[in-house]
Amino acid sequence: MAHGFIGLAKYFIGRGNETEGHILEALRLCPRDTNVNVWMTWAGVAKLALGADDEAIEKLRHAIELNRNIAPTHFFLAAALALAGAADEAQSMVRAGLALDPAYTVRRYRLGAATDNPAYLSQRERICEGMRKAGVPDG
Repeated sequence: MAHGFIGLAKYFIGRGNETEGHILEALRLCPRDTNVNVWMTWAGVAKLALGADDEAIEKLRHAIELNRNIAPTHFFLAAALALAGAADEAQSMVRAGLALDPAYTVRRYRLGAATDNPAYLSQRERICEGMRKAGVPDG
């Protein structure tokens, strides 16, 4: 669990390029942990923020396979797909996310920033752009 949270903290301080290593270590130590879907989401978000859309898509798809009931994961995957040019699939992910959380908006995501670190906030803007492009309501 600690490695998963260290990976997330690296993303929060604008060092998302270090997130995946900690997630992989968490998976190595406890591959059947009930939080694997969360860890994969964090790794996918870090990849998305850094512009590694194909890797983000892979990790976020895996997170959804593990647990289809986490709305933000659908929106993150939608953002990655939209930025990668897969508009139809992105819109499908938005619909799936909105079915789970009809009140979700880009504004709500933006207001949920965990820190005021400039690198982190800049990377989050890329995610917001992808969500808008996918069709997540602005709010």
